[in-house]
Amino acid sequence: MTGAAINKVAVVGMGALGVMFGDRIARNIGGENLCFLMDGARLARHGDGRCRVNGAERRFRVCRPEDAGQVDLVIVATKYSGLAQAMDLMAPAVGEDTVLISLLNGIITEDILAARYGRSRVVDCVAIGMDAMREGSEVTYENMGRLQIGARVPEQGAALERLAVFLARAGVPHELPPDIIRAMWNKFMINVGINQTCMVYGVPYAVAKGGGEAYESMVAAMREVIALARAEGVQLTEEDLRADLRLLASLISVGYPSMRQDALAGRRSELALFAGTVLRLAERHGLPVPVNRRYHDAVLEMEKDLP
Repeated sequence: MTGAAINKVAVVGMGALGVMFGDRIARNIGGENLCFLMDGARLARHGDGRCRVNGAERRFRVCRPEDAGQVDLVIVATKYSGLAQAMDLMAPAVGEDTVLISLLNGIITEDILAARYGRSRVVDCVAIGMDAMREGSEVTYENMGRLQIGARVPEQGAALERLAVFLARAGVPHELPPDIIRAMWNKFMINVGINQTCMVYGVPYAVAKGGGEAYESMVAAMREVIALARAEGVQLTEEDLRADLRLLASLISVGYPSMRQDALAGRRSELALFAGTVLRLAERHGLPVPVNRRYHDAVLEMEKDLP
């Protein structure tokens, strides 16, 4: 992979995060340099690229991948259920020097992208601290959060360097933590707690401000992730948990994380990425995870009649 500057950007997924970061990038590098990739059916539905971001009317470029040509950066911002389709869709836009990042939840999507496109193209990425929501054509947020980016192996180094330079130019808040795997596990702990708690109890981010059964359940679910992380050789701590709770308490109180948004919209959630992953790892290590098991069963019951 060469050290060429990143100029042309494609986003797959026009949900809350895709639009929020796409909007910031388009404003700073020019809307003509960013496009949202769509297949024919989605293009027919969203072909005008219009939406509102925090009340401002925006119109983004939307195009088929074969019309976009090869780009310098692809940002994958779909749901996990759409990842396989997204990898097929974006293939015409991925060249030898294209950098790939995922804004998806969980701790496995980078491995899936790397298996398809090669580890050297994929920069490990964690999207943390945001409270973006999309309802219809409206995207709103108070906290943009930041991207944590890193490389777990040397062959990712060139892509990481190019991405860091680009994010600075594009005005996207980001940081390079010393241990990206630990950062990914920390975000996983946050999601296992806040996403599942808000969905099962039907509550907004305000639950993180403390007190009550839902809060205690959320904290217990997160502690189960600490135990699993340590079994996997990742040293999450109680201080990490306390810092995460402070971060969650800073988010807009009336907002909802993605699982709760899915429930309100009548969509299947990303349960497999959260409690599903916890249960698989718990079985591997012989660890008890009663809260995540309860969450898993509760969400399955909530979604039993969904297609």
